[in-house]
Amino acid sequence: MLFKDRKEAGIKLAQSLEKYQGDEAIVFALPRGGVVLGVEIANKLGVPLDLIITKKIGHPMNEEYAICAIAEEGDPVCNEAEIKRVNPEWFQRSIQNGRREIKRRREKYLGDTKRQTLEGKTAIIVDDGIATGLTMMAAIDEVKSRHPKRLVVAIPVVPYDTAQKLNDRVDELVALDIDSYYLGAVGAYYGDFRQVEDREVISILKSVEIKED
Repeated sequence: MLFKDRKEAGIKLAQSLEKYQGDEAIVFALPRGGVVLGVEIANKLGVPLDLIITKKIGHPMNEEYAICAIAEEGDPVCNEAEIKRVNPEWFQRSIQNGRREIKRRREKYLGDTKRQTLEGKTAIIVDDGIATGLTMMAAIDEVKSRHPKRLVVAIPVVPYDTAQKLNDRVDELVALDIDSYYLGAVGAYYGDFRQVEDREVISILKSVEIKED
């Protein structure tokens, strides 16, 4: 399935999530790209939009090759085979630097807005796509630690093997395309996959109400 852009993917995902209209739910987007989809879903369902901020940890010899992912809280989610091959001191330093970067981004996007209470609510995590799944799994673990009533992951496209892993971790996976022959990059499924800038994320968040509990 090919999407014109992130907005179109968000609209289509929102249609697949209509059953959650009227629920006490929160949409959690992964910035930056996931926010463009998340606002479409939040507006369609009439629920708040919030963020789960994550950071990939790239291999020391190839920064583009993610071997780990972290969220604001919780343990890192890692490719265990790769972690065994890297320097432990480098790894711990990378985690610390990643946490600082996550904190900086939260302050930039949300200022001093407090984290929302999730107990008794449905959490819907959304991103613009998944490859290895490390980032999404880190986001899932963080949301789980906040004890939602129900945890849903909404994604336009996901590789078949990654979908199986996610299904074991969440109450529901809503995916428009579960691809057994994954094209190798999320951007291959979009006509327009330009980079989303920080200012666009901030503008979207200002257009919706993020309530504080």
